[in-house]
Amino acid sequence: MASVLAELPRRSGLTLSVLAVLLAVGVVTNALWMPASEQNWYRSVAYGLPAFEAGNWWTPLTGTFLAEQPGHYLPILILIVGGLGWAERTLGMRQAAVVFAAGQLFAIVGAAALLAVLRPTGWDWAVELATHYDVGPSGGAFACAAAATVTLRSPWRLRARLALGAWVGVAALFIGALPDIEHLLGAALALAVMPLLPRYRRPLSRPSEREWRLVAFSGLVVIGAVQVIVNLVNLDGPLGASTASLALWGDVALDILVISVIGHGVRRGVRLAWWGAVILALLNQLQLILLILLFVLTGESVPGAAFAAASSLLWLAQLLVLLVARGAFRVPVRRRLRHPGGSAQSAPEQAAALLRSTGGGTLSWMSTWRGNEYLFSRAVPDGAPDAVIAFQRHAGVAIALGDPIAPAERVGDVLRDFAEASQRAGLTPCAFSVSAAVRDAAPEDWRSLQVAEDTIIDLQTMELRGKRWQNVRAALNRAEREGISFRLCRLSEQPWAILAQVRAISEQWVGDKGLPEMKFTLGGVDEALAPEVWTGLAIDADGSVHGVTSWLPVYGADGAVDGWTLDLMRRRDDGFGPVMEFLIASSALAFKEQGARIVSLSGAPLVNSSDAAPGPIERVLGMTATLLEPLYGFRSLHQFKAKFNPRAEPMFLLYRDEADLPRIGIALTKAYLPDASLRDLVRAAS
Repeated sequence: MASVLAELPRRSGLTLSVLAVLLAVGVVTNALWMPASEQNWYRSVAYGLPAFEAGNWWTPLTGTFLAEQPGHYLPILILIVGGLGWAERTLGMRQAAVVFAAGQLFAIVGAAALLAVLRPTGWDWAVELATHYDVGPSGGAFACAAAATVTLRSPWRLRARLALGAWVGVAALFIGALPDIEHLLGAALALAVMPLLPRYRRPLSRPSEREWRLVAFSGLVVIGAVQVIVNLVNLDGPLGASTASLALWGDVALDILVISVIGHGVRRGVRLAWWGAVILALLNQLQLILLILLFVLTGESVPGAAFAAASSLLWLAQLLVLLVARGAFRVPVRRRLRHPGGSAQSAPEQAAALLRSTGGGTLSWMSTWRGNEYLFSRAVPDGAPDAVIAFQRHAGVAIALGDPIAPAERVGDVLRDFAEASQRAGLTPCAFSVSAAVRDAAPEDWRSLQVAEDTIIDLQTMELRGKRWQNVRAALNRAEREGISFRLCRLSEQPWAILAQVRAISEQWVGDKGLPEMKFTLGGVDEALAPEVWTGLAIDADGSVHGVTSWLPVYGADGAVDGWTLDLMRRRDDGFGPVMEFLIASSALAFKEQGARIVSLSGAPLVNSSDAAPGPIERVLGMTATLLEPLYGFRSLHQFKAKFNPRAEPMFLLYRDEADLPRIGIALTKAYLPDASLRDLVRAAS
């Protein structure tokens, strides 16, 4: 905290100075506790069209550091910190000062000029507003906030501009007070000019499907919110006074109902939802046409007609967006990721064949498990697939499992194909538990978050010597004394008596957890029955099974098995104590004799032993791990694996947008616990 306070004068000196001047002027003029507009000097320092007509050219300076009412100081201070403070930290002090001064001056002079042009038309709103004075720095603060958006990355840049533009635009249209016009002009200047500066200029490009969907969805939300607010609050702006009526409320209720039904589909790019939005926009245009015809034929307007017409204009803008962006809404109601790899029945075999020929990561064998879907990719349009991503879909998210099975030089292209296919299907793409190499090869606009650590034993250098291996050696020696033998076998080839014991041990373990068996990256007995999977058994002289482990093959780039990944870990409750230490050590020694290079003890979910300071998302993951620890013991398991002195390799979640993380979190929960009900989760949490 002390270091942060020490840096404030250096990083936010301009903002602190403006805040200090505002408060000092408020104290000197008594404006902090007495309305400035009621004091006799107010019109000499306030700006506005009357001030310029009176020759008070200094008012843009004197009026900037005041607030009209004592209650305005708090929102103004917040606006200065949020607008000017943000610009100063991202653009620098000098550029922020220029933006603030230029935006404030343009807002003040521009509003006065606009009213001077509109007043001769006799428009009641313009005539009235042309007599108003104003004070405060809000025009410059809005300009700073708008300018700072150029430093954001996509898609947050678009989101911030949409939010800011909607705020100032709707306020000017429906409220239309002098400050609202100034806010609109200040923000508009910065939004228009900043992207033209060489430092912030970006190549012109057509918005992506994702951005179009975002714009369309945001438009629906804004229109719905505006219609409700206009009918709840009495407004007197450019369109006259708002008048709520039963008929208008019925119209608004219908719009809100339809928006709530189609909004999610529009955000996902569903074609049927797009048609619903287009029809709703057309109906609102029909309302505008009827209001105009009524006024032309009778010379009278219904109460609230002006505000209804303004809402129809918003719907017109929404309709134009929908029509221009129609290509972004092609997702059928039943979403599918189409792949060129053949039938769904043959896809697992094709994925396994690619894995054997291309190689993969420590989790790649899981791609062959039931419950996965497959997206195949071709380097040559008419060639055979040379890469595949196994994924599962949950909660509108396509979760790629582990590293793509692809040549190293094709990983980035395969992830890009996966993202595009997911987007066409209206799904949010992510890749779970990928290696650092895949993270580095991912497209530039993807983000990463460490979600686990893989624990690797290098068999070439593994020797059970020294104090570090004392516990493991003790387990092996005790097993020999107590007559526990090790059997490395194919579980599918074992007699029924052994298989029945393995199933009983597994079912007992699952029953003790209070939640259904976890899946996704955690296999069970069924997955251990695959002929390619080795199983380690601890058996006593009576033929009783005390523990079981299963090992998944890890294929190298040459297609040969390069190592093995630990999957299933089950022990009998009343069995041999250090059975897991015995099984893992015995398996590792056996694999070393076979010539394997590595053994992976698999990733420990939600574990991060990095020394780097955790960010907000990492802190949330840490809290999640703490909550799940009593149920699944991820951290305890990670500490147990440390007995084997492995090296840690980070495993990452790849995603495109931080806003997707809540949905991805829900999807991962469903992937790991597809059979868990809400009652199960509540009971476990309690």
